[in-house]
Amino acid sequence: MYCSFYGFKEKPFTLTPNPRFIFLGKNHREAFAHLLYGIDNQAGFIALTGEVGTGKTTVLRTLLVQLDESGHRTALIFNPCLSAQELLAHINREFGLSCDGLSTGELLDVLNRFLMGENSAGRTVTLIIDEAQNLAPRVLEHIRLISNLETKTDKLIQIILAGQPELETLLERPELRQLDQRITVRYHLRPLDFDDTKAYINHRLEKAGELRPAIFAPSALKRIFRATGGLPRLINIICDRCLLIGYAGETREISGQIAVQAIRETRVEGRYMRHGRRLWFAAASLIALLAAVGIYFGPRATANKSSSPVHWSIPPVSSPAITITALPSKPKPAPVATGNDFIAAVRWEMTANSEGASAVRAINALAKLWRLPALPAGRKSVHPGSMEQLAGQRGLRLTRVDGDLATLLRLDVPALLEFTLPGLKGKRYLVLTGRDSGRLSVAPPLLGKSSLSESELKDFWSGRAYIAWKDFNRIAPSSIPDANGVGVIRLQIMLAGAGVYGLEPSGVYDEGTMNAVREFQRRHGVAQSGRADGTTLLLLYRDAGKFAIPRLAGRGGGRKR
Repeated sequence: MYCSFYGFKEKPFTLTPNPRFIFLGKNHREAFAHLLYGIDNQAGFIALTGEVGTGKTTVLRTLLVQLDESGHRTALIFNPCLSAQELLAHINREFGLSCDGLSTGELLDVLNRFLMGENSAGRTVTLIIDEAQNLAPRVLEHIRLISNLETKTDKLIQIILAGQPELETLLERPELRQLDQRITVRYHLRPLDFDDTKAYINHRLEKAGELRPAIFAPSALKRIFRATGGLPRLINIICDRCLLIGYAGETREISGQIAVQAIRETRVEGRYMRHGRRLWFAAASLIALLAAVGIYFGPRATANKSSSPVHWSIPPVSSPAITITALPSKPKPAPVATGNDFIAAVRWEMTANSEGASAVRAINALAKLWRLPALPAGRKSVHPGSMEQLAGQRGLRLTRVDGDLATLLRLDVPALLEFTLPGLKGKRYLVLTGRDSGRLSVAPPLLGKSSLSESELKDFWSGRAYIAWKDFNRIAPSSIPDANGVGVIRLQIMLAGAGVYGLEPSGVYDEGTMNAVREFQRRHGVAQSGRADGTTLLLLYRDAGKFAIPRLAGRGGGRKR
C-alpha cells in the first residue's frame, strides 16, 4: 500500500523471514559465533535460548546459509511436537534417508550408517531443532541417545537445541540431567540495544530499496526502542504501522508523535513490556542486595567444577610470547630543533630509545586508539621484524601500505610509520594518530611536539608504513581466491552490505566474489587485486559502521565490539 509512496521495492518490516533483510546485531553475531564454534569443535550439544521475537530463527537460518555443503550436512526441525519415533523419522527424511515403515531401531541404524559415511567423507552433520522447549522429556532423552552415535574420537552429529527460556527450565529436570550435562556450548540471545535498534531499522529501510526515503526521527527511534525492548519482531510491527500512518498523513518523516500513535494502535507496549519491566526491577533489586552483603562479580570468580557444564566463550587467537625491554624512566632531554637542525634533532632523540622500546611505545599508542590494554613493560628486547607479533598480542593486525602521505590520509585510519635514518642503528616508529588544520598528530610526541606539519614529516619519513586493523569476523584466513568456508561467506555478506555483491553467499571465493572485491577496491582508490587483503578488509569493516575503528579525522567508527 505505502511502498510506492516511499519508493520501496518491497515492504521493509514484514514478519516473515527474508534473507535479503538479515541483520545481525552484536548479540546475534555473538550467538552466531557460539554456534559456529560449537559445530567446528565437535561440541555435540549446543543450546541457544532467547525470548520470543529476539531473532533466534534468523540466527539459525543464517547459520544454515553459511555452512557450505562441501563440508556440512544440515537439517532443520521446526515442528518438534512429535513422538520419539516420529521425530527420528522426520530427521531421516530431512537428511534424505529412508524412513517409511521402519521401526525405531531400523531408523536409528539407517541414521548411523549415514553419519558414519559423512564422517568418513570429512563432512560435519548438524541437526537444528527449533522451538525445542515444546519437546517432551522422553523425546529429549531419545535425542540424547542419538548423540551417542560416535567414533572413538568424534561425535558423529552436532545437535543445536533452540528455544525460549522455558527450554533451560525443562533441561533442569532431574530425568534430563544426563542431557543437560552434555550441553557444552550455551548462549542466551538478548534483545537489541538502542544502537542496534537504530541500525536494524535503517538497515531494513535501505534493503527495501527506497527512492524517497522514510526517515525515523530520533524521538521516534527512542520511543520504539522503549516500547519494544529491542525485540526485532515487535520493532517490525511498530515500524510497519508507523509507515502506514506516515503514508496516510502524506509525510515521509516518522516523528515521535507518529511512533506514539503506532505503539498505541498495535498495543505492543501494554502487552509485552510490563513483564520486562518487572524482570528489570527484580534484577536491579537482586544486584543491590548482592552488593549490600559484599558479593561481587569479577576476576576472582571461581571456575566451574569439572562435573558442571562448560559455558564456552570464543577464545582470542593466541600469539607467541615476546619479550620486551622496559622503557627508560628518564629519556634524555632533546635539544631544540630549528631550521636545518631539524632532522639531526629527530635522529638524536630517536637514539634515546632502542628499536624494541620504540616498537613497544608505538604499539601502545595504537592500542590506546583501539581502546585496548597496553603492552606490559619489563621484558627483554624484541627481535627485528616482530611488529606484527607485537600487534597480534593486542588483537591487531598490521598490513603494509605502499604509497605516500596522501595515501595514508585518504585511508583515514591511524598508521604506523617506520623510520630508518642515517647513523641510527635499527628502526624507529611513530604513529600517525590524527590530522587537524593542516597539522598531523603523532604519538609518542617527537621533540616535545604532539603534531607536525606535513613538510616536517616528509623531511625524515621514507614512506614505509603499516595500517593496524582488527579482523572482527575472522575473515582473513579465508580471504584469498579459491578459498572456501564460513570466512568467505562472512566476506560475501560484508560485500553485499557494501552494495557490490548481489549473489547468494556461497562460501566459495569464486569469480563473482573477486569481481565484487575489485569493485569495492576501485570505489576506495586502492589496488584492484581482487584479493581481500588487510587494507580491503579494514575498509569493509570501517564502512559497515558497526565496528569501533579509529579515524584520523576524529570521527568514530561505530560501536565497540
